[in-house]
Amino acid sequence: MKAAVLSEYGKFTWSEVDTPDYNEDEVLVKIEYASICGSDQHVFSGDFHPRTPVPFVPGHEFAGRIVEAGNGVNVFKVGDQVAVDPIIWCGECPACKRGHYPACTSLKLLGIDMDGGFAEYVAVPEKMLYKVADTVTPLHAALTEVLSIGFHAINRAGVTDKDAIAIFGTGKVGNCILQAAKTRTSGQIFMVDIIESRLQRAKKAYPDIITIDASVENPVERIMKETGNNGVDVAFESVGHATLVNGNLHPVRQCIQSIRGAGTVCTLGLADDPAPLVMKELIWKEAKIVASRVSHGEFKEAIEHLEKGDLKPEALISDVIEASDIQNGFAMLEEDPQNHLKVMLKL
Repeated sequence: MKAAVLSEYGKFTWSEVDTPDYNEDEVLVKIEYASICGSDQHVFSGDFHPRTPVPFVPGHEFAGRIVEAGNGVNVFKVGDQVAVDPIIWCGECPACKRGHYPACTSLKLLGIDMDGGFAEYVAVPEKMLYKVADTVTPLHAALTEVLSIGFHAINRAGVTDKDAIAIFGTGKVGNCILQAAKTRTSGQIFMVDIIESRLQRAKKAYPDIITIDASVENPVERIMKETGNNGVDVAFESVGHATLVNGNLHPVRQCIQSIRGAGTVCTLGLADDPAPLVMKELIWKEAKIVASRVSHGEFKEAIEHLEKGDLKPEALISDVIEASDIQNGFAMLEEDPQNHLKVMLKL
């Protein structure tokens, strides 16, 4: 089969590799589309070294159809369209024993810790599969994983109907939080960024949201003004590596200042730099900060909403390219993030 092999950090090679074998409880999936994730960009540049075992085949956001199945496969059958949950947990650490798998101390992901979905075929255990109805296009089915991250975030933050929320960072994850939140709350939603084109993309998909360009106005002041000085119920930080402009505070601190008393801040941005906080701002509000990582069964929730048609997956997709052109796909995301959001690879 053909696969996009990360032969060294920063370099993909479209290569002929062995089609994977599968065990009795596994299936062979013909991948139709895969999606380049922000984590893949970290893998590409070597940020995850030595975790990522180059040379290898990345890719953990993908979907396709089962073409072969082991004799021990009971629920799924050849021909089913499936999304693959890439998370592999140990089942033995304290977090796993409490059923909190995203916090597994040795959590592994298909496509990060081992070969993944930037290939024509992948072999996976049946337990990692979720069926997707044929009414969902293969292109949209491949977004299940990243959409599930948005649903996991709103679940971790406890978003309920009529909650007002603010999302700092309108990249891939921020847009998925927006889509998930739109299925849960009818309250005000604020999107904050310094990239105007990303704000416009979100506004085009959901005209009723309030977009705030943090490069030209203070987002905390705007949120307080729009909420009658109450603040939002939940603020999400999905910026990661923050670029501070016009004297703005770090996004995590802006989240804290934006919430009401007893509100919640949910952090998802994977940054290495510290976030300076003034803890009394959190204490005075008796607020809480929670973190959200990957997903915890929200594949089912994401697929249900895809099947019902109440998500807007097209709003996430900026480009669809051939998988053999993957090097250019990563270059687009690295060099021109203002105009490229989700780059989809056609296998």
